[in-house]
Parts: sequence; structure tokens; C-alpha cells
Amino acid sequence: MKINPKNGIDQLLFGMKQKDVIAIYGNPDKQFVDDDKNVIFLYYNKKLRLTFYEDEDYRLGYIISSNTDLVLLDKKVIGRNVIEVKNELPFKSWETEDFDSTENHFNESNWLILQSEFDEIIRVEIGAIINDNDQFDWKFKK
Repeated sequence: MKINPKNGIDQLLFGMKQKDVIAIYGNPDKQFVDDDKNVIFLYYNKKLRLTFYEDEDYRLGYIISSNTDLVLLDKKVIGRNVIEVKNELPFKSWETEDFDSTENHFNESNWLILQSEFDEIIRVEIGAIINDNDQFDWKFKK
């Protein structure tokens, strides 16, 4: 599953509606509404958590995955040393937050988080980019 910075993961593009995602992957294994009234889809076999933002007409705006097949710029990421992966990437600006045994390594220009535990990447989070006009830069045009 290819991570496409600023765009999405695999066939998923930021800005898709729920029906567009269902047309690709079928119905989610689990669906719920979070505290912010966003709709969340979970696809167990793909290890995907998709967030459709309520205040953006339920467009896909955030993706979390721990799929071991995730590839970022032709490099596998899950299970690899986070420092090695960061050094291989052209993204040089990273902020790190420490949460007990896990760390989030955040690259704002690509709205990308590499979450690590014991120095190994355990999951990737990627979000839709907000442009200079303070609007989401939706990639799905339909």
C-alpha cells in the first residue's frame, strides 16, 4: 500500500466521500461517530482507520494505518527503525513528541506522523493538507 504524501494512501484520496471509499473497499468492518461527530471507518484486513470530517461535508481528511505493506517513497516503513526511515526521506523538518513508550515524529509540510515504539515504526498517520487560504486542499475531484 503506497503512501502518497499530501494525497492519501493506496487508492484513497483526500476529499473522497464515504460512498467513494465503499466503491473501492466495500463496507467497513466497523463504523462509528467520534466525539467531534466525524464518521470513522475501520477496515481490519487493511489495518486502516479513515476519518470523514463532519464540518467538511464528510470528506475523507485523515488516515491512520499499521499495515505492514505500507510503502513511503518506495521504502517499507512499519517495523523499521524510525531514525533510519527519517534519514532516508527527503523530508528534513520533524517535530517529535514523547508519550511514555511511544513517540510521534511529525512532518508538517506533508502532514505525516510516523509513530514509533522502542524505536520501531508501528503506525503511520497522514492528513489532508491545508492550503495558504486556510482551506483543505482536496485531491479527489468528482
